[in-house]
Formats: sequence, C-alpha cells, structure tokens
Amino acid sequence: MVIDIIGAGIGGLTTAIALNQKGISTRIFEQTKKIKPVGAGIILANNAMQVYEKLGLRKEIEEQGNSISSMSITKANLSPLSKVDLSFFEKKYQVKNIAIHRAALQQILLNNLPKNTIYLNHHLTKIESNNLGNVLTFANGIKTQSSVLIGADGLQSVVRQNLFPDYKLRNAKQICWRGITTYTLPHKYRHELNEAWGKNSRFGFVQIAKNKVYWYALKSFKHDKNEFAKQHIETYFEAYSPVIKDIIFATDKEQLHTAEIADLPPIHTWYQENTCLIGDAAHAMTPNMGQGACQAIEDAYILSNYLDTYEVHTAFKEFQRVRLPKAHQVVKASWILGKIAHASHPIVRGIRNQLLRITPSSFSQKQSEQLFQLPSL
Repeated sequence: MVIDIIGAGIGGLTTAIALNQKGISTRIFEQTKKIKPVGAGIILANNAMQVYEKLGLRKEIEEQGNSISSMSITKANLSPLSKVDLSFFEKKYQVKNIAIHRAALQQILLNNLPKNTIYLNHHLTKIESNNLGNVLTFANGIKTQSSVLIGADGLQSVVRQNLFPDYKLRNAKQICWRGITTYTLPHKYRHELNEAWGKNSRFGFVQIAKNKVYWYALKSFKHDKNEFAKQHIETYFEAYSPVIKDIIFATDKEQLHTAEIADLPPIHTWYQENTCLIGDAAHAMTPNMGQGACQAIEDAYILSNYLDTYEVHTAFKEFQRVRLPKAHQVVKASWILGKIAHASHPIVRGIRNQLLRITPSSFSQKQSEQLFQLPSL
C-alpha cells in the first residue's frame, strides 16, 4: 500500500516519516516548485517533542533549537501576570519544549525521508473518486491514481474543499506579523517564552538559537488588515517594553511574514471513504496557544499507528474518535484566549490582569497536563 499525502508542511512530513518507519510507503505532493528555507520560528511543546522522541528525532531537534522551561504572560511593559513552569513536564515526560527555526525543523524532517518521496510543483486542483480510490488532478496537467489519501494541506485545504465544500473559515479580525532577528536577549529571557498583552494587541518573543530571536505580534483591526502596514509596525507597539521595541527595530521589515488570522470552526467529520484530513486541514486554530503544528504532529503519530494496526476505514474512524475531542478543545480555547488577550476597555483589561495574577499555578499545571498528555494506544 502507498499512502499519498497532500502538503509538505510539518504535519505532512512528520506523517510520512512515521508511516515509513512502519514500513508503509508514501508519496508527498507539494504545490511549491522548490522547498526553500523560509518561515519564522516554531515552538515545539512537550506533546510534539514526545512524538519526535518516539520517532528518534528529539536529539537532532534539541541540538538545532533552544530549550524553553517556562511560559509567561506579561503586561506590555513585561511586568509579569502569569507564569507556567514547564520543568515539571520536562521531568515527567523526559523531553523539553524546544523553540526552533521552522526551516531548520523542516530540513531535519526532509533529511529523514527517503529520496524521491516528495513531488514538487504538484498543486492539487481536483479529486475524483473511482473504484480504486481517487484520481488526483494537478495544475501541472498530471493525473495520478491514489488508493489512500491524507490531506495535510493546511488552512486553505483543497482536499477539505473537495470533501466538505460547505465548511467555511472564521476570521478573527487580527493581523499577525512574524519575524526573526539577530538580537541578544537579556539573560533571564533566554529560556522562556514571553507574551506581552496590551490594548487590542500582543507581542511574543523567544530565543531559537544563540543571539537569534523569533517574535510574533498581533493587532486587532476593525475593517480589513490594510489598516496596518508592516513598515509602521514600531508605532503600533510604541507603548511596549524597550526590549520589545529593540527587537522590532533590529528586524529587517522586508523579511516579516504577514498574515490575517483565521481558524476553522470545529467540524465533526475528518474523513470520507479512503481520504482523511489532518492538521490545519482538519482543525485549523488561531495561534494563541502555540499548538497548531503540535496538534498536526500528534495527528501524524496517532494516524500512523492506526494505519499500521487497522484497515484504512477503521484506522480513519479510530483516529477521528481519539483525536477530535482534544483538537476541538484546543481550537475553542485558542479562539477564546485570542479575544481575551485583545481586550480594549481598560476596566476589562484590569479585571483580566487581576484574574491572571490570582490564578493558582496548580490550575495552569492541570491545563498544561491535558495539553501535553498523549493518548495511550
């Protein structure tokens, strides 16, 4: 059996590695003509790193990234509001949370796939079912027969649009900028993720390698994203800490990645016959919990195990049964958190900040436990 995967993102590549390690052949069809070292940073939380430990990739990822032992929410001036100590989970699961350049992670994954696994310049345009599975049509004119298909093609998934055309994305009315810069963080920030919350905006930063900082910034808009231009980003965060302003100043604005934030309201069917969705194609979420890629990595691990254990239809059914509740919980929590973080009224922000301060650490630890625990298979 050969399993076809649409999309050579983190989820698609990880799925292919997991399947190949079980002796299941894969083909990955990727729409870009060349895989380039692009993208910003990525935070691989404990649940994702547990998967990479099982796949034998943990050490390599740790060597190329930076360990993160705590996560902090602060006011715009970086005075603390809430902090989650991750050392408990490091000891429990024997893996660390790692911040890494997305391109570095992508290259590690590519290096662990057999040659000729990826077919570039294959932009999927149509899926037609037949008695052998599906005929896939690509924009380059090529058609190919597929017996089992996995849609790992992200937020704007063509596979999802073919299977479930009625499902629509939800716009958060927030714009996000992501950047990487050469900058020496103060020592106390070098092994933690910090996210500062202001009025209608927030700014997160984390070290991904020595003197390399990945940062992201979000701001709410009323009508459309063109209300804000990346050339003027300093002015949008002028009320923030000098450290944050320095990070922005040190960044080449032409290298910023700009995106409008959207998610996929929870959908309750991820598969149809011999085709299944994973990652953002199935459960796209706003980036407010840093779990988008992590949930796709969990998908890869769970689905590969079930495809190795059951026939295809049962494997898809079990995968959906096990993964859907957790993924939907993260989608919902991420959406709510994004709205809370962007509160504009000063009284609401004051109440929010006070609640963050008085929330016991045991509550945060319990929430993280639910997020980081992988299911028993």
